[in-house]
Amino acid sequence: MAGLDLLSDEIVSEQLKRNIQFFGLEPQQKVTASYVVVIGLGGVGSHAASMLLRSGIGKLLLVDFDQVSVSSLNRHAVATRADVGIPKAQCLKEHFLSIFPECQIEAKVLLYDASTEEEILSGHPDFVLDCIDNIDTKVALLAACVRRGLKVLSATGAGARADPTRIRIADLRQSTNDPLSRAVRHRLRRDHGIEGGITVVFSLEKPKAKLLPFKGPSGEEENPSDYQILPGFRVRIIPVLGTIPAIFGQVMASYVLTQLAGLQVQTEPIVNLDIDHYRMLHQRLIEHEESLYGTALQVQVDVEEVMFVVKELWHGRSAREPFAKDVGRGMWRSVNELMLVRWDQEKPASVSNLILLKFKEAEEHESRLLEDIKEREPEYFVRVTSILKRAELEFGL
Repeated sequence: MAGLDLLSDEIVSEQLKRNIQFFGLEPQQKVTASYVVVIGLGGVGSHAASMLLRSGIGKLLLVDFDQVSVSSLNRHAVATRADVGIPKAQCLKEHFLSIFPECQIEAKVLLYDASTEEEILSGHPDFVLDCIDNIDTKVALLAACVRRGLKVLSATGAGARADPTRIRIADLRQSTNDPLSRAVRHRLRRDHGIEGGITVVFSLEKPKAKLLPFKGPSGEEENPSDYQILPGFRVRIIPVLGTIPAIFGQVMASYVLTQLAGLQVQTEPIVNLDIDHYRMLHQRLIEHEESLYGTALQVQVDVEEVMFVVKELWHGRSAREPFAKDVGRGMWRSVNELMLVRWDQEKPASVSNLILLKFKEAEEHESRLLEDIKEREPEYFVRVTSILKRAELEFGL
C-alpha cells in the first residue's frame, strides 16, 4: 500500500501517531511508502528491522541464512527460547506480523552471494541495511549496492565493546579502531576500486576482548572451522555484550528513518583532537591576524568557538578537502599544518567567516578575491558559503 493509503487506516495512524507528530504527515507518508532490505538478522539486524517496522516502514525484506540459537538470545530483538532452531528471517516475520500486520514482510532464508544478488537486491529498495559480520559477504554486498546505485548503510564490529557513547555514523574512510572496517576498506579498494562513499555505523572504542579459544563438545580446544555452517563464517567465539549490537541496530534505524523522511540531521564529526589542539589553532589565528593586519582586535572567537568551527564546520580538515584523508593519530599530525583564516577579508574573524586551510592554501586564499574564487571555482565557493551559513544559523548571527 502507498504511504498515504496506509496512514488513512485509523488504527495505523493511531499506532504511528507519535512518528507523525515528530516528522509531520507528509514525511511519515514517505517512510510508510518505503521499501527497506535488511540483510543479517542477528543482534544488530534484528533490532534495526524491529524499529523500522515499529516506525511504519511499509515493506520489509528480511534476509538471513542462519537459525536462532540459544546463545543469540542475549542480543536478539524478539527471539524467545521457543524460537530456537527456527530460521531468523522466519522468526522475525512471525513476530513482526503481530506488531504491524499492515507491513508487507517477506522473509528469505538465504545466504547473500553472487547467485542470490538479483533475488535480494532487485525491486528498487529505498535502503539496504548491511548487518553481516562475514567479510567476504559484506564486501560483495557493499560492492553490489554501489554498482546498482542503491543507498546502503553498513554495520561494522559491535562485538567485544561496552561503551555506547562511542558509537558513530560516518563514511567508511573515517572509521577507526575497528578491524572489520579496516579489512572491508582494504578489500573494497583492492577488489572493486571503491575508496569510500559508503556510510557505516561503527564504534571508536577499541575492542575490550579478543577472540576466545573454541572448545568442542569434549571441552577441549578445537579448530573452529570444523564446526562452521558454511566456509568462512565464524563460530561463536566473539564475546558480545548484548546492549551494544542492539544500540548499533537502533542507530541504523534512526539514520534510515530520518533519511527517508527527509529530516536533516547533522551527525557528530569524527574529529580526534583534544583541547590543546584547539588552543593552538586559536593562538595561531591571533598571531596571524597580528602579523597580517597589525592587530587581533577583529578576532571574535574564543577557544570554545574555535572548537565549533574546526570540529563541526570543517571536520578537522582543510576546507579544500571535502572527504577525510587522515583519521586517528593521522589527524593529530595533519593539524600541525592547518590554520584558521578569514573567508572574506573584509569581515571580522568570526564563527561564520573562518575557514580551515593548510598553510600554503591559506597564503593562496589571502592573495585572491572572493569574486575570483566564485568565478573560477563555483562548486568550492558554494560549498564553503553554505557551511558558513550554517554557523550563522547556529549562532543566530
